[in-house]
Amino acid sequence: MVPLSDDNPTEITPFITYGLIAANIWVFFHETSLTPQQLTLFFKHYAIVPQELTASFNGYNTNQPIPEWMTLITSQFLHGGFLHIAGNMLFLWVFGNNIEEQLGHFKYLFFYLACGILAGLSQWFFAPYSSIPSLGASGAIAGVMGAYIIRFPQARVLTLIPIGFFITTVRIPSVFFLGFWFLQQALYGFASLNTPSNIGMEGGGIAYWAHAGGFIFGFILGPLLGLFRDKSRR
Repeated sequence: MVPLSDDNPTEITPFITYGLIAANIWVFFHETSLTPQQLTLFFKHYAIVPQELTASFNGYNTNQPIPEWMTLITSQFLHGGFLHIAGNMLFLWVFGNNIEEQLGHFKYLFFYLACGILAGLSQWFFAPYSSIPSLGASGAIAGVMGAYIIRFPQARVLTLIPIGFFITTVRIPSVFFLGFWFLQQALYGFASLNTPSNIGMEGGGIAYWAHAGGFIFGFILGPLLGLFRDKSRR
């Protein structure tokens, strides 16, 4: 399922959401300019490498260009390929504007980065000694989705559904669309606990625990930051 848009347009210009999308795209274009060897080193320096984060927490010097804890932020702007960034930016564009409207620009930015940090720590918790870099905006965006599901549960997400060679569209209430997505991440996370590391993240290339963790923390942090203030036209 691919979401296209929601039926609760924002009243303000969501310039933080647009800025985050632009920043992610700018970093991705930088990635495409690197050789494979340079890109590997770039990811090693700025993505979350769990074993190095663990070493840093234990007081060891990891000899990286930035403090290891900062990768919890920098990793949120890295992506492993075109489909990776395209999917993430689509979800951020669909769900981010309404949450920015509810929280306000600067609280929304804090919320987004905090969800990304907590999502990264969620993934690290389940594989603290992995040497595989973990990267992407998915955890932060999962936090946005966690806030969205409780603030706009009945907003309908226009969804593309392929049926054989044909594609149809269906408007699905966000509580079902996002609830199903969260259950997938949680179930895949449990299923991946005993699987080997793979292509850049745990469990076959997808950081399921970062997704599930980001969603839960977004669900919790949103109301604490004013998600339910009376500003919605709905």
